[in-house]
Amino acid sequence: MATNNNMKLPNQVTGAKILILGAKGNLGQQLVRVFSEDTDNEIIAWDRSEIDITDKGLIEKKIKDLKPEIIINAVAFTAVDKCEEEDGYEASKKINGDAVGYLAQAALVNGSMLVHYSTDYIFDGNNESGYKEDDEPDPVNRYGETKLLGEQEIIRLSGRGLKWYIIRTQKLFGPKGESDLSKMSFFDVMLNLSKEREFLDVVDEEEGCFTYTPDLAMMTKKIIDDDYGFGIYHVINPKPVTWYKAAKELFKIAGVKIKVNAISSDKFPRPAKRPKYSALINTKLPKLRTWQQALKEYLNIKK
Repeated sequence: MATNNNMKLPNQVTGAKILILGAKGNLGQQLVRVFSEDTDNEIIAWDRSEIDITDKGLIEKKIKDLKPEIIINAVAFTAVDKCEEEDGYEASKKINGDAVGYLAQAALVNGSMLVHYSTDYIFDGNNESGYKEDDEPDPVNRYGETKLLGEQEIIRLSGRGLKWYIIRTQKLFGPKGESDLSKMSFFDVMLNLSKEREFLDVVDEEEGCFTYTPDLAMMTKKIIDDDYGFGIYHVINPKPVTWYKAAKELFKIAGVKIKVNAISSDKFPRPAKRPKYSALINTKLPKLRTWQQALKEYLNIKK
């Protein structure tokens, strides 16, 4: 997959007009917080009530009127299993694919930089070593297909001068967003279940990396601040792990005593196939702290 890493953009984060889409979501709220720390920035935080990103005409008009220097798109259809149904697949294609193209075109016309988030699910998960930024995508489910469509919409315009970053990430956790569509992270679900059950069955497969949303937001700002070349980046908290091993580590850190059983994915059938090994490998950026270190901070904040 081609990237446009030779293009540079002067530092625009200080004193910039920044539009954050999906501002009430799990990641969006952290982006608003991090970019607002520089009081010279003008932050426009839009969620569903302010804009429907699947409306091409509305996107064109609102971006033209606003003329932001930076557009950060944290909107996504993330109901992976729902995507296997026809109505969910169509909704996902509109949000994860078509709408990204509308934003890219509007950014190009108005000279804005576009920052967009993608996922490990664009890979097939057959590589036990994980995936680098330039590895060839090959999604195994419809959700991954729609996220790849969004990437392709951006890259299609890169040769015409679009200023863009695609940041791939996976297994987000952190404070829950204000939006009623915001989902609890795996760790919060596990903690809640541990209060109701004597034991938990957790899939000991689907090895990947967790990502702490405050760290992801801070690294997003660093990528722009430090004038990294345009292209694709992988941002994760290191050390790949399965769901089962992550749950065991969670309860160890939290001091929760509960029996956790490792099960195979065929005992927990889901409509969408998941990549077996989909750890994202970061080869371009400073390494973040491990997910265990980030999880300790998050649990302390929750207390």
